[in-house]
Amino acid sequence: MLHSPLARRGMVTAPHHLASEAGIRVLREGGNAVEAMVAMAAAIAVVYPHMTAIGGDGFWLIAPPGGDPVAIDACGRSGAAVGADLYRGRAAIPARGPLAANTVAGTVSGWGAALEVARTLGGRLPLERLLEDAVHHAEAGVPATGSQSRFAADKMAELKDVSGFAAVHLPDGRPPAPGQTVHQPALGATLRRIAADGPDGFYRGALARTIAADLARAGSPVTADDLARHRAERVEPLGVDLSVGRVWNLPPPTQGLASLIILGVFDRLGVAEADGFPHVHGLVEATKRAFRIRDRHVTCPSRLKVDPRDFLTEEALGGMAADIDMHVAMAWPPAGGHSDTVWMGAIDGDGCAVSFIQSIYWEFGSGVVLRDSGILWQNRGASFQLDPAAVNAVGPGLKPFHTLNPALARLADGRTMAYGTMGGEGQPQTQATVFTRHVLFGQGLQAAVTAPRWLLGRTWGAQSTTLKLEDRFDAGLIGALKAAGHVVETVPAFSDLMGHAGAIVRRPDGTLEGAADPRSNGAVGAW
Repeated sequence: MLHSPLARRGMVTAPHHLASEAGIRVLREGGNAVEAMVAMAAAIAVVYPHMTAIGGDGFWLIAPPGGDPVAIDACGRSGAAVGADLYRGRAAIPARGPLAANTVAGTVSGWGAALEVARTLGGRLPLERLLEDAVHHAEAGVPATGSQSRFAADKMAELKDVSGFAAVHLPDGRPPAPGQTVHQPALGATLRRIAADGPDGFYRGALARTIAADLARAGSPVTADDLARHRAERVEPLGVDLSVGRVWNLPPPTQGLASLIILGVFDRLGVAEADGFPHVHGLVEATKRAFRIRDRHVTCPSRLKVDPRDFLTEEALGGMAADIDMHVAMAWPPAGGHSDTVWMGAIDGDGCAVSFIQSIYWEFGSGVVLRDSGILWQNRGASFQLDPAAVNAVGPGLKPFHTLNPALARLADGRTMAYGTMGGEGQPQTQATVFTRHVLFGQGLQAAVTAPRWLLGRTWGAQSTTLKLEDRFDAGLIGALKAAGHVVETVPAFSDLMGHAGAIVRRPDGTLEGAADPRSNGAVGAW
């Protein structure tokens, strides 16, 4: 197939090299960027199980050649039985176990919705072919990464007794050693059924009945009826105009609004160079303004009380920029959460660009692995709150707040950029860091991803809400940030805490430039 006239040149990036390889194989065989991404999404759900699974949610931005992006929200809602009464006597929704597995897993429905778009762009490969790599890795086994081994060990105490977890993810009763082969035959069989029946079979039909029975056996409140009601939704993306072009992201329930506000505010601060005090301080202060809005307003679309676009106007962004003191830090209250997620990108030779993110929320999600289907189920619904007055109060049929937010830009100079990261609170911050370094200040794409990063707030289980900086930053910059009032904490270089970022840029002449994060097990693939 390497010399097939149908082959599409293109580029992919993913935080695991086997996912990148799955995407490149599809491009070589004539598939487009959307089809390549479905193959990558399935593959990474097998080879990076601590980060993502088909029991999670997903969000898409698909930009056809020369056109504005299509957004797909594949977020599952809470089950009909999920409400405050289900958690009576508890201080919070459990983060692990069957009561944390309280929302429908939407990501497979997103594959189906994305393939509908793919067909309008000339897509022709059957789903069986797109899931081929994922099936192989599940059945033949795949070596555990260092991060999988590390997180399995770190979380073993809270996960080892969760239904089905140990049988798959603690072989021989222990976390897998780096390089140890992990087999997931039940998941492989489920992927074969999805390939045969289509993504809809996950929610309606024989496979759905198996999944529902598995969930009931484990003690999850999600039922067959909840699965049957689920549909992925095509939604209108949010966008913001910058001095260098236009950037899009996903609307609520994601924090895409926060990512766009950060860029919109920073663009109005007049910062002239990368990685000095004005750059770091300016982005951190923009983040604080964006997170205040996010925490007050972002919730299930059915109960939004504001129009998110009202915060992306010139007047709103200019007002937030004017509120920033470029010499003094604003006091910052606690906020945060865990996140385990993957972002992946693809651009094909025709110029179709895809920015995609898929997650199970915390590392290994709820920990529930369904016995017969082998699916690891997310704990995204643990982000609901039991306080009935809270912005994201728990209730039936609601979409939970999502840190997930894939980004895509059309730049004034003709370039297209698909970019994103995992990392909870860090997602909007890392997106802004990579974008500003590369687009505003001219750093090479890989350099922009590799360079030291920072994070305001909690993520990856960190309990502090400090401004965390990798220790590769200059001591003078760290001192200047402290002097300005930032509560600074240094963390080791190339820390997982800073997320796993990636990006692909297509230039007007069709040249592609890609980056993968050295903090991950990822790779850029090109054809």
